[in-house]
Amino acid sequence: MAVTPLYRTVEQHLRERIASGELGPGDLIPSEPQLARQLGVSAGTVKRGIENLVNQRLLYRHQGKGTYVSRIDFNNSLFRFFSYGGHDGAPIRIHKTTPERAVLPCPVQVARQLQVPAGSDAVYLQRVGYDGELAVLFERSWWIADLVRGLEKEDVHIPDLLYAVVVEKFGLPVLRAEETLTAEAADERAAELLQIEPGAPLVVLRRLTYTGGDRPIEFRVTRGRADRFSYKAEIR
Repeated sequence: MAVTPLYRTVEQHLRERIASGELGPGDLIPSEPQLARQLGVSAGTVKRGIENLVNQRLLYRHQGKGTYVSRIDFNNSLFRFFSYGGHDGAPIRIHKTTPERAVLPCPVQVARQLQVPAGSDAVYLQRVGYDGELAVLFERSWWIADLVRGLEKEDVHIPDLLYAVVVEKFGLPVLRAEETLTAEAADERAAELLQIEPGAPLVVLRRLTYTGGDRPIEFRVTRGRADRFSYKAEIR
């Protein structure tokens, strides 16, 4: 009787989690050490199983960030340009949750960025990014509601890579972004979210994202702990 290679067990485990919807496009899969412990196999076995799924384009590996579920071409998306890191610039794996989502009237300053009337419907998302168990960043983003109507619903899964669901579910290409990097002191809300003292330094990244026809679709503000967070952009 033929014995199934252990790396096939890794492949099957990940395939089943993807097929069940537990992991969707844009989701960060567990790290290789985590999978090795869960499945009782070696790190080398996990690595081979993941590499096979990457070669089949079921997964996408981003150097330093981790490996993501892929049913879209991440090579031709904003995914490859943006990378968070630790305070020393070394890449880290950041897992994101979405504790708040709603359709809200668009604030004046956001409406100006999105080129829509103030008070227009916007899908608002608040997300928190974790390095392990530690919250290192949080972001607030506003989307033109008519383009992503339904994203605010709790039954719509939002993966670690938000743009994956925007492309996959809403058919909305994400083509380019403009960014501004600044710094500020943490207010009480930011201090509570990131478990730091009020007044501690924050890195602040403002992003305006565009689709076809050079149309703005998202305005996002990300705030990260200056002692645990850095940001890298690749320019080509």
